[in-house]
Amino acid sequence: MASAQRATRFQPPIPIEGRAADNLRFIRDTMERAASFTAVPGWGGVAIGCTALLAGAVAFRRPLGEQFQVWLVEGLAAMVLGALFVRWKSKRLAASLHSNPARRVLLSFAPPLVAGAVLTLVLFRLNELSAIAGMWMLLYGVAVVAGGAFSVRIVPVMGICFMLFGALSFLAPAPWQNVCLIAGFGGLHVVFGYLIARRHGG
Repeated sequence: MASAQRATRFQPPIPIEGRAADNLRFIRDTMERAASFTAVPGWGGVAIGCTALLAGAVAFRRPLGEQFQVWLVEGLAAMVLGALFVRWKSKRLAASLHSNPARRVLLSFAPPLVAGAVLTLVLFRLNELSAIAGMWMLLYGVAVVAGGAFSVRIVPVMGICFMLFGALSFLAPAPWQNVCLIAGFGGLHVVFGYLIARRHGG
């Protein structure tokens, strides 16, 4: 018993380098958990909004099926533009896209978009094209709110506005769906993109 106590009493101390490394790792992990993802591209949102306004003009007065095709192309273009502007802003701010905040934003943002893609295919096969506009804006808003929880405060506010626009578009008649998409993906992106660019560095 006494020998065991002496053995534990005279254990060699942990080197200070090891304690310092553990403390620095803990501090870094804590700071990353508390940090927000600031590379949300305001000017990218403005650019996406402008392309959405253009898409709405092209789709104006066209049959619902042609409107769907125009907006589908616009959605793919918006994804490319968004990725390019996120990369541009992250490089300019020296904000790594492999950091914990960036990963949390991506993991929160992506699932609603995947659900939107699946539901788009389902509604297209059922020929329920008039419901797609509302579903797109609603789930995009959910994605922005979820990802925006790890970003600056204005981002989830934008997501809530998209959700409201999506819910209201379900009440609008089919000929108004293009106008709803113009107001949502065009108007909201331009307004909030400009505010983010002015207040949060581009």
